[in-house]
Amino acid sequence: MRTSVVAAVALAALGLTACGSGTDSGKGGGKDDTLVVGATAVPAGEVLTYVKEHLAAKAGLKLEIKQFTDYVLPNTALQEGELDANLYQNQPYLDDFNKSKGTDLVSVVKPYLPPMGVYSHKAQRVTRLDDGATVAVPNDTTNEGRALRLLAAGGLVELKPGAGADASPADIAANPRHLRFKELEAAQLPRSLDDVDAAVINNNYAQDAGLSPTEDAILLESAKDNPYANLLAVKRGNEDDPRVRKLAKLLVSPEVRTFIQDRYHGSVLPVTGG
Repeated sequence: MRTSVVAAVALAALGLTACGSGTDSGKGGGKDDTLVVGATAVPAGEVLTYVKEHLAAKAGLKLEIKQFTDYVLPNTALQEGELDANLYQNQPYLDDFNKSKGTDLVSVVKPYLPPMGVYSHKAQRVTRLDDGATVAVPNDTTNEGRALRLLAAGGLVELKPGAGADASPADIAANPRHLRFKELEAAQLPRSLDDVDAAVINNNYAQDAGLSPTEDAILLESAKDNPYANLLAVKRGNEDDPRVRKLAKLLVSPEVRTFIQDRYHGSVLPVTGG
């Protein structure tokens, strides 16, 4: 099932704004006891919208959602107090961001995995990529390493022993197809598909562009032993904020698990136990 129409409907219902300035009325620029959460549109924005519309009131939680279109601003806004929490990233990315930017953000709960995929307008299978094909990959350290690990899992390249989450093209030990790599900002990757032979695209940007991971990806991550589940993050010291704990509990509830399964049909996978 393709999700572009779903994403558009969800965003219209939300009336999401890019990034608002804070106010003096409470943490994160929220009003009263409102929890202000930053998110990318799909799937985080849709999951949070479901929580807001169906579960939050009963749990006594006031929720405001702010949409972001990149991976940097949601963390800087959280660190600076413009947000109370965010939902969009994985642990390796958060660890690298904290290290490189000097932020102090921590994970609270990990509700779902959006598998990264390889997409192409020119090949229907990874085995059909031409020798010397150009493959676009994310240009941030963690997602580039993740992309290369996916290509290695698909047998397209071989990484050097010990290459970790921050692997780069310099860590490729064998490249039998002589692939060439084009490093782009993650959000730009779907738009690159007409200009490259394939692109390794993060799940949220793929779905936001109308790509279905289960139908359109020519190579998709496995959920088994996958460290890239998305997490609800807060600034250190706010983990026990009652509003945060309420949201964390709702994000791993049976209702949200069912919503993810029904909405995404395997394109996003709930994480048992968070």
